[in-house]
Amino acid sequence: MINDDFFNQVYEVVKLIPAGRITSYGAIARYLGTARSARMVGWAMNSCHSQPEYIPAHRVVNRNGLLTGKHFFGGENVMQELLESEGLIIENDQILNFKMRFWDPTLELEFN
Repeated sequence: MINDDFFNQVYEVVKLIPAGRITSYGAIARYLGTARSARMVGWAMNSCHSQPEYIPAHRVVNRNGLLTGKHFFGGENVMQELLESEGLIIENDQILNFKMRFWDPTLELEFN
């Protein structure tokens, strides 16, 4: 698959998101130098469940803190439950205090 390398780069970033923190599709895309590929990051998240290693995809949300990928977690509330188990508060599919919990890989990581 042509996207394998990009998807793997996305997975490596997502594995570094600390528990209790979240990031956005766009933030990952910007970190990887492909700022216009947030949708492609979303596709990577949708495909990550088939990876042999656990990818904490529940920590990646849209730029407004909405749980837009929740239907890919095998149940209506699984994504929300995973985030709540890490201390995040969600109301109406949106993370409260999103900016306080936001993890920006561009600021947190050095680009390899």
